[in-house]
Amino acid sequence: MIRKKIDIPLIIVLTLLGLFILVPMGSAFEYSIRNGLEGGYSFKNYIWAFNQDDFGHYLLRSAWLASLTVLITLLILVPTMTLLHLSNSKFRPLIDGLSLLPLVIPVVAFAVGAQIALPEFVQSTVFELPFLYFILALPYAYRSLDIGLNAIPLKTLTEAARSSGANWRNTVVHVITPAVRSSVMGTVALTFALSLGEYTITVLLHWDTFPTWVTYVAQENLLGAIAISMIALIVPFAVLTSISLFAPDRSMKESK
Repeated sequence: MIRKKIDIPLIIVLTLLGLFILVPMGSAFEYSIRNGLEGGYSFKNYIWAFNQDDFGHYLLRSAWLASLTVLITLLILVPTMTLLHLSNSKFRPLIDGLSLLPLVIPVVAFAVGAQIALPEFVQSTVFELPFLYFILALPYAYRSLDIGLNAIPLKTLTEAARSSGANWRNTVVHVITPAVRSSVMGTVALTFALSLGEYTITVLLHWDTFPTWVTYVAQENLLGAIAISMIALIVPFAVLTSISLFAPDRSMKESK
């Protein structure tokens, strides 16, 4: 019987990472169930949050905006990056650098400039936000897909699919996307979480979403606002956990 060697450094790193995430969340949760000057603990702040008239409205609004951002990201990036990898273009390093620009451009300049660049019929609606969220998530989504596409025999899969009679759409949807499913899931998780919590651009463009609504209700009930913030943390955390559970285990596939 072969005994598995315990990877102590990995356990230490994972423990520190867990403490880094769970200690602040636990502290915020403890603070959110306080009764203020009355003392003691209860869930009255969470009850207050759920009883707010606009709680469900703004939570659903942010959720479908984030979902639309994910859809836009996948529709644009998956075929575009597939073509980029297949072409072996000499401009690929330049494109890699350009994808990092949202990290260095000031948010104020980005919000105003990007909005003006959009068609006028989009500028006057809340549907401009998913396109701007897509640009903000681009550095993370781009690299997540890039890692996945570099890890598979992309050219071989594409040539096999095309020689079997598949058109370009079927090749991308039914061959390439399942092959990089882990990277696609990571892209979905990162984009959804970033879009759900985006605040600065939304405020600059004078739109109301769940994060902006939280800052408004914080003026009325600070502990209740912390409870709402905890709910806002739990939703993307649940999404990330669900995506990681549904993502395939590559090591198990390779062992088979």
